[in-house]
Amino acid sequence: MKPHTLIADGLSAGYGEAVILDGLDLAIPPEKITVIVGANACGKSTLLRTLSRLLPARRGKVLLDGKSIHHLPSRELARTLGLLPQSPIAPEGIAVADLVSRGRHPHQGVFSRWRREDDEAVAAALAATKTEDLAERPVDELSGGQRQRVWIAMALAQETDLLLLDEPTTFLDISHQIEVLDLLTDLNQTRGTTVVMVLHDLNLAARYADHLVAMANGRLHVAGPPEAVLTEENVRQVFGLQSRIVTDPTSGRPAMLPIGRHRMIAEGLSATNEDPA
Repeated sequence: MKPHTLIADGLSAGYGEAVILDGLDLAIPPEKITVIVGANACGKSTLLRTLSRLLPARRGKVLLDGKSIHHLPSRELARTLGLLPQSPIAPEGIAVADLVSRGRHPHQGVFSRWRREDDEAVAAALAATKTEDLAERPVDELSGGQRQRVWIAMALAQETDLLLLDEPTTFLDISHQIEVLDLLTDLNQTRGTTVVMVLHDLNLAARYADHLVAMANGRLHVAGPPEAVLTEENVRQVFGLQSRIVTDPTSGRPAMLPIGRHRMIAEGLSATNEDPA
């Protein structure tokens, strides 16, 4: 698998009159797991959509291997970079296997037929996400957690070298959250897939990230290894939350313990900045 570079250079983007990203610079480390965190409405999802060309940049550019993604043919881009957006919508009545198989479209030419490699990729994606027993069921009959795993299976079937996922653990209980994050880690370690994902849980983000990115107000606040990013000062500045940072005894990574209002008063701590920004 070829390592790819993905860079945002002075990136600005938004919706209508609203500017969400404002002059953001970010380099995604190849063959690593990057996790993006930040308060609600800070631009995390907008960043993923712009990095994948789903949303056009107003200023700046996104470079894939040094080339603007806006100059790449759509099929070529889709063979290299895949996006699982937040809350995707499946066609009404479509079966699980049919939805997952749509991840193979970038690998097929206009006149090419379905190949054995396509069957193998779909089967592997269903197995990896433990959705084989759902293959014949309509997607709209599944629970939220089941649907999320099916969408992840479709993204895996695409077999891209870069995989962008917007909150892939949404609707999943803690057991399935860990399964999905372990699955993405295995994909990264065995295939060298560059994974970029948005997570809300700071402790899961620190546990699974090689590269942690904290955003605030449409800009990059800080990026680096979890030990450098998940600090009490950064949590306060990015989330407006007082916290204690300890060492996760399982992973050895930093973990965040929030300090609530009553605990802050009991310990004589300042309540300033306690509300999320």
